[in-house]
Amino acid sequence: MATEAYKIRVEGMDCASCALKIETAMQRLPGVADVRVSYSAATLALRFDQDRISPSTIDDELRSLGYRPQAIAPSLSSIRAERKRPPWWQDAKLQTVMIAAAVFALAFALAQLFPAYERWLYSAAAAICLIPIARRALIGARSGSPFSIETLMTIAAIGAVVIGEAEEAAVVIVLFNVGEWLETFAAGRARAGIEALTDVVPRTARRLRDGSDQVEEIPAADLMIGDVVVVRPGDRIPSDGKVIDGHSDVNEAPITGESVPVAKAVGDHVYAGSINANGELRIETTNAAADNTIARIIHLVEQAQESKAPTERMIDRLSRWYTPAAMLVALLVIIVPPLGFGEDWATWIYRGLATLLIACPCALVISTPAAIASGLAVGARKGLLIKGGAVLETLGKVKTVAFDKTGTLTLGQPQVTDVVSVIGQQDDAVLARAAAVEGNTSHPIGLAIVRAAKARALQLPVVFGGSQAVPGKAISARLKDGFAFVGSPRFAAERTTIPPALATTISGLEREGKTVVVLISGNTCEGAIAVRDEPRPDAAGALRQLTSKGIAVVMLTGDNARTAQAIAGQLGMEARAELLPDAKLAEISRLKEVSPVAMVGDGINDAPALAAASVGIAMGGGTDVALETADAALLNDRAHGVAELIALSQATLGNIWQNISIALGLKAVFLATSLLGVTTLWMAILADTGATVLVTANALRLLRWRAREA
Repeated sequence: MATEAYKIRVEGMDCASCALKIETAMQRLPGVADVRVSYSAATLALRFDQDRISPSTIDDELRSLGYRPQAIAPSLSSIRAERKRPPWWQDAKLQTVMIAAAVFALAFALAQLFPAYERWLYSAAAAICLIPIARRALIGARSGSPFSIETLMTIAAIGAVVIGEAEEAAVVIVLFNVGEWLETFAAGRARAGIEALTDVVPRTARRLRDGSDQVEEIPAADLMIGDVVVVRPGDRIPSDGKVIDGHSDVNEAPITGESVPVAKAVGDHVYAGSINANGELRIETTNAAADNTIARIIHLVEQAQESKAPTERMIDRLSRWYTPAAMLVALLVIIVPPLGFGEDWATWIYRGLATLLIACPCALVISTPAAIASGLAVGARKGLLIKGGAVLETLGKVKTVAFDKTGTLTLGQPQVTDVVSVIGQQDDAVLARAAAVEGNTSHPIGLAIVRAAKARALQLPVVFGGSQAVPGKAISARLKDGFAFVGSPRFAAERTTIPPALATTISGLEREGKTVVVLISGNTCEGAIAVRDEPRPDAAGALRQLTSKGIAVVMLTGDNARTAQAIAGQLGMEARAELLPDAKLAEISRLKEVSPVAMVGDGINDAPALAAASVGIAMGGGTDVALETADAALLNDRAHGVAELIALSQATLGNIWQNISIALGLKAVFLATSLLGVTTLWMAILADTGATVLVTANALRLLRWRAREA
C-alpha cells in the first residue's frame, strides 16, 4: 500500500477535546493511518492511501466538524502571516457570541413587553442559539464522538426548556459561547510562546550587490546561500552565516539563552536573530531562510508538541470514559430520588442537568498539553531544545546523570602541552605526521593537534584517501610511507610495543591530568603528544546543583583513568574511565536498571549511549550525529544547562499536577453543590469554562519560568 504523509494546520482547534474529536474522526476515515493531532501546535499529521482517499476529502471532513484546514507555512515570513489575527469583528466565535447575546437581549426585551409569552420567547431564543451547537453535536456523533461538550449542551438546554427553565437554557447557551471564545483567546496566548520566536529574525536584510559595495534592502526570506549581507551595530542578523569581514560582539540570547555577548571575527559562525552589538559585520549566508537555526528550532518544537507525554496519554484514556460515566451519574441523579424516594421530578431533573454540564472534561484534557507546550516554548527561548513531551516528563524523574568528559565537562578546546619523540625522531616531525592524520577530524584532541602544527608553520605530509576513525580508539590515514595511526596508549599497546622510556613519560603526563595520544607508523611507535583540556567554569556549580537535588553524577569517558580522575577530582564527582563506546552503552544500561538516567555528550562516540539512556542530552557544540540521536540539546553549550533542563522538567510536572487538581477539584465541588441544589445551570457552565481558563492561565505561568542561579 503506497501511503503519503499529509500535515496541515487546523484553525478553530481551541481545546484538547477538539483534538480528540479530530483524531477520532480521522481514524475512522478509510485509508488513513498514523494520525497525530497536536492541540498546542494546532496541527494534524497523518498518512493516507492515495488509492482510497485524497487530501481534499480529509479537508472536507475537517470542515464538516467545524474546523478550517490550512497549509503549513514553509518559511518564517509565512508563519508570521499565519499569526496575523483577523480584526475582532471578523472573529467567527466572537460573532457567534454577539449574535447569541443579541438574540437573548431581544427575547428579554420582548418578555418585558409581553410577559404572557415569556416562556415561548426564551424557548425560541434558546432554539435559535442552539442550532449550530446541536449541528456540531450530530456531526461529532456521526464521526465517532457521541459524548462531546456539544452533545452535553444540547441535552441540557433541551431538558431545561422541557422543565420550564427556558430563560436559564438561553443564558446557559450564551455563556457557553462566551466560554468557547475565551478558550480560543487562551489557546492563542498559549501558542504565542513558540510563535513569538519568529519575531527575532528581521524582516529585511541589507545585501551587497554582486561585485560591488552597493547595498540593497530585500526581504530576509529572499536571501540565498552565498549572499553577503551587511549588519550594522544594533541590527539583528538576518540569516545564519559566516563572518567574512569585521569583528564585533554578538548577543546570541534570542537563540541560546546566553546573555553574555560572544566575540565574533572573520571565520566565526553567527545565528539568524542574534543582535550585533558594536561593530559592522559582513556575513556570507550559509543557510536559506527556511533552514535557519531558528526555523529548525521552531520546527523541532512543533514536532515535539505532536508527541504526547505519558500523563497526557493517560488523561486522554481517562476522558474517553469519564464523560459517559458522568452522563450515567446525571441520569441516576434524575431518576433515583423520584423513583426511589418519591422526590419531585422537576427538582431532580434540574440537578441532573447541572451535573451534566459539569461533566465536560475540557479542563482535565487540556491540563497536560497546555503545560507541556509552555515548557517546550520557554525551553526553546532559553536554549534548551527538548524533543517531545515524553522527554520533558522523563527528565523530571532522572536520578542519575552521566557525563562524557571532553567537550562536555571540559571546554572541549584542549591545547597541546608536550610533544615527545622516540630516539631518532624529531618533535616537529611527530606533530606534523599526527596533524596530517587528524586533518579532517572534528574531535577536540585532533583539532588541538592540527592547531599546534599550524602555529609552528609545519609542512604536513600528504594524506591519500582521507582519514578513518576506529571509534573510541584511534584515527588512521595513509601517508606516503604507509598507514599511520593516532590513538590512545591502550590502542598503541595492543598494536605494538611502546618503548619503556616513552611509557614512563606517558604515565607522568597522565598523572598531571593530561590526555596523551601515540603516533604509530605501521607497527612502529614514533612518539606521543599530550594535550590538556580545562574544566568548564560552570561545570562544578552545575554538578553541585544536581547533587543538591539528590541526583547522582558520574563521568563516563574513554580517556585513561589517571586523566579522568584528575578532572573528576577537580569537579568532585565519580569517574569511570577507559570506556569504549560499547562499554559506555553497557554502563548506561546498568544504571538504567536502578533508576532513570540521563546521558550528556557531544561526540560520535557518545551516540550509542545517548540513544540508550532514558534521556540523551547533546551539548550544542557537538556533532550532528549526537544532536540527531539525543532527546534534548543545550544550544547554549553550558554544563549548567543540564541542571536547567531538569529544573524546567520538574516545574512542568508540578504545573501539570496543579492543573489536574484544579480541573478535578472544581468539578468535585460543583458536583456536590449541584446535588445539594445550590448550583444553577448557568453556574455549572461557568464552572466548566472557568476551570478550562484557569488551567490554561496556570500553564501560561510557565512562560515566565527562570532557572535558579548555581
